[in-house]
Amino acid sequence: MQILIVGSGKVGYTVTGRLSSEGHDVTIIDRRSDVLEKTQNDYDVITVQGNGASMQTLKDAGAEHKDLIIAVTNGDEANMIACMTARYLNPDIRCIARIRNPEYVEQAHIMADEMNLSLVINPERQAAHEISSLIKLPGSLNRETFEKARMELIEIRLDENSRLVGRQMKYIESIVHVKVLICAVERNEKVIIPNGSFVMEAGDKLYLTGDLNNMQKMLYELGYIQTEIKRVLIAGGGRISYYLARELEHARIASTIIEKDAARCEELSSLLPHQTIVCGDASSQSVLDSEEMDVYDALVSCTGLDELNIVISMYAAICHVPLTITKLGRGENLKVLNNLPIGPLVCPKDLCTDHIVRYVRAMNSSEGNAAESIHKIADGKAEVLEFTVKDTDKHIGEYFRNLPIRKNILIATVTNGRHSTIAGGDSCYHIGDTVIIVAAVDDVINTLNDIFEE
Repeated sequence: MQILIVGSGKVGYTVTGRLSSEGHDVTIIDRRSDVLEKTQNDYDVITVQGNGASMQTLKDAGAEHKDLIIAVTNGDEANMIACMTARYLNPDIRCIARIRNPEYVEQAHIMADEMNLSLVINPERQAAHEISSLIKLPGSLNRETFEKARMELIEIRLDENSRLVGRQMKYIESIVHVKVLICAVERNEKVIIPNGSFVMEAGDKLYLTGDLNNMQKMLYELGYIQTEIKRVLIAGGGRISYYLARELEHARIASTIIEKDAARCEELSSLLPHQTIVCGDASSQSVLDSEEMDVYDALVSCTGLDELNIVISMYAAICHVPLTITKLGRGENLKVLNNLPIGPLVCPKDLCTDHIVRYVRAMNSSEGNAAESIHKIADGKAEVLEFTVKDTDKHIGEYFRNLPIRKNILIATVTNGRHSTIAGGDSCYHIGDTVIIVAAVDDVINTLNDIFEE
């Protein structure tokens, strides 16, 4: 596929790497020569220096012949103009625009229709939703939800005192007293799709799926959830904090935002009249102490500095805050951070990139069944994909135990209407069902039929 990316910042650079690695022909537009040089050195792409909202620059980049434009500069208006101009040059081009300003949120769907935007992405809003989900299901390192499947996917780490350590996988239901499925294990930086005889060890990261009620019961049973989240302290008053406070308010969870810029505090007070806004420096221990952190059930560190977020979360852990969540702008050095007491990590650019890649894969699937959603797990070493079964898919109505499924691929769940079940050898799928696939493979899975050896 011929893809044009306008803007090579954090999101643009990450999207470039993912799409070029999947075999797409990618062209990058950016004003900065040093950024383009780095991108071209790292990936096999074409670069064009200039203003991505300019018709001449878009012509120089070959917009008339592209299948898709992804506009992810720092300016919402520039992204919209780039997409509108590209469509003028090429009425058949698909358009993805990053629109981040909260002022545009309510009208985003209208703008998408009027400007023929195929997809509108908002990394900060996605990150806030991810954090909100983690707060509603405390105890997990990460949580994924699906478009149609009525199942959750969570990540937990086993410590040496866990009742699961030393036990075979097939006994998990008798231990936690609910039906859940361990669909992947990360151990020593490798991902394993386990069978029933697999023995769990301390330090393992488990990726489990099941319905929300069973997941909550399991986390309580294993001691991961010990208190309900009622009060949240948020360090930093940026866009993520605003979106998060709104979501928490809808869930009837009280939040306090610490922000050092007085003008921004006034703005937040106006936007969030029912939440508490504190004007102070979240990097100051005295400011944090004055807020009596130990009375909060959770702390979210989402300032603009990764290093500061890490320090704040570590201090919250020292103060025995039950749940800490750390926002990372870069999402690098995860191996080091995984061993620090900073709780789940949320990276807006990675969430945004996954959303874009899912859309591109759906576009690229000219035949067969494209994934409804795609989630990266285990630091990108595995994927969880959601498919709706179509009449073009193979093995409809056949028992899973008889299917020629490729190595390191697992059918995890099947959803029929409002009823979801964990898949087993006696399970099968039918047209219209939703299935969740877990794959620890290097090959790209574009369609449901790609999971079979045939």
